[in-house]
Amino acid sequence: MILAVGVLCVLALGAASCSSDDDGIGVGTASRADVTELVDAPAAVTARAVATLTAPADGTLRSLQAPPGSTVSAGQVLAVIDSPGAQKRLADAEEALRALSGTGAVGVRDLSGTQRKTDEAAAQAFAVAREAAAKIADPGVRDALLAQVGAAEAAYREASASSRALIASVQNGIASVSQAMNALTAAQRAQAKSAYELARTTVDALTLRAPVGGVLQMGGPGAAGGGAGSIEELLGMGAPVPNAAPANGPGVDPAPVEGARVSAGTVILTVVDTSEPGLLAEVDETDVLLVSAGQAAEVELDAAPGARYAATVRAVDVLPTTSARGGVSYRVRLALRAGTFADGRAAPAPRPGMSAVAHLSVRSAAGAVVVPAAAVLSADGRDAVWVVRGGRAQRVPVTLGVAGTDLVQVVDGVAEGDRVVVRGADKVSAGQELK
Repeated sequence: MILAVGVLCVLALGAASCSSDDDGIGVGTASRADVTELVDAPAAVTARAVATLTAPADGTLRSLQAPPGSTVSAGQVLAVIDSPGAQKRLADAEEALRALSGTGAVGVRDLSGTQRKTDEAAAQAFAVAREAAAKIADPGVRDALLAQVGAAEAAYREASASSRALIASVQNGIASVSQAMNALTAAQRAQAKSAYELARTTVDALTLRAPVGGVLQMGGPGAAGGGAGSIEELLGMGAPVPNAAPANGPGVDPAPVEGARVSAGTVILTVVDTSEPGLLAEVDETDVLLVSAGQAAEVELDAAPGARYAATVRAVDVLPTTSARGGVSYRVRLALRAGTFADGRAAPAPRPGMSAVAHLSVRSAAGAVVVPAAAVLSADGRDAVWVVRGGRAQRVPVTLGVAGTDLVQVVDGVAEGDRVVVRGADKVSAGQELK
C-alpha cells in the first residue's frame, strides 16, 4: 500500500481561502509542502543468527552447563551427552585401525571376497554416518559433517578402485599377489581410518558448544504460522529446523532435562543472537520497484502499540514469493534500530518473530507544489485538476510526482497560488461558476 505524508497538512493547504457551497464543492489554493511517499508492508522481526544444537547420537543428557535465558559466548560448553553406543563405535574403529597396522595373510582366492566385504562394510559405515549427520539441525555443523563423510567416502573409493584393479591383474597373471594384498590392505586401512575419524567426530560432538554468542533457550524454535515467511526465515535461519522432542501432553515442556534419554537429532538447545535485530518485510509486486537499499523506514510492532522504531533497507530479494494475501510479493530485509514512544520513553527491545508493519520511505519531494489527492480526477485517460480562472471552472491536465492519500505533488499543469477545486471535483462541470 502506498501512502503520502506532508509537512503541510491539507487544511493548511488552503483553509484560509477555502469556500464551501451548498452543493459540496470546495475551493482551495495550491501551495508548497514537503511530501514523502510511503510503501506499507507487513513484516516480522528477525534475529541476527540462530543456532540449534541437537544430539549427535542416542544417549542421555548428562549435564547442562548454562541456565536458560543466560547470555553465552561462541565456543562455550552448553551441555554434555553420554552415549555408550558412540563410545563403543569409536573403540571398535580404533581397534580395527590398530589391527591393520601390520599385514594379514590373505589367500589368492580370498582377495575378491575380502575386497567385496570391505566395500560392503565401508558402504554401511558411510550410510550410517551420513544418516546421523543429516539429523543435525544446525546448517553449518550439518554441512561440515556431510562434507567430511563425502571426503572420506571419496578417499575410500579411490583406494578401493586401485585394489580391485590389482586383484584383477593378479587373476590375469599380470601383477603379483603381494601387490594386490598391499593395495587391499591400503583400502581396508582407508576404510578403517574413515570410520575412526567419523566416530571420533561424533564423540567430540557429544559436548555441545555454542556456535555463536547469544541468549540460550531450551529446545528448538516453536512453530509459527503466517507472516512474512517461515519460522526459519523469521529467526534469521536459512534451513529447516527439526521439531524439538515431542511433549508428553498439554502443559509439558518438550525440551529435554538433565538425565533424560535423547535420540540422535533431538533438539537440545537453541542460541539466539539478538545483538542486531532485523526485519523481514513482504512488499507487493506493484510497489517493489520503488524500494531500494539505503531507504529509511519507520516500524510499528503489534506488541508495542504507540512505539515507533527506525529501520533501514539492507536488501531487496530478486526472486518472488507468494504473499500472505495470495499475490506475488518480494521480501525486503531491513536493519532494525531502537524505538521510542511519543512521550520520549524508550520502547522495549523487539523479539524475533514479532509481527510488525514497515512504512518504507520510497520517494520524497521538498518544497513541491501540492494539492490534496481529492483534487485529482481522471479524464480521457489523463490526470486532471479543476482550476478556477475568472470565476469559472476549467479542467487542466496535470503531471503528478510523489502521490498518496493526502497530498499529491503536481509537477506540471498547476502553479503555486492557483485556485483549485479541492472537494467535490466529481460534481464540477466545465465553465461552471464558482465563488
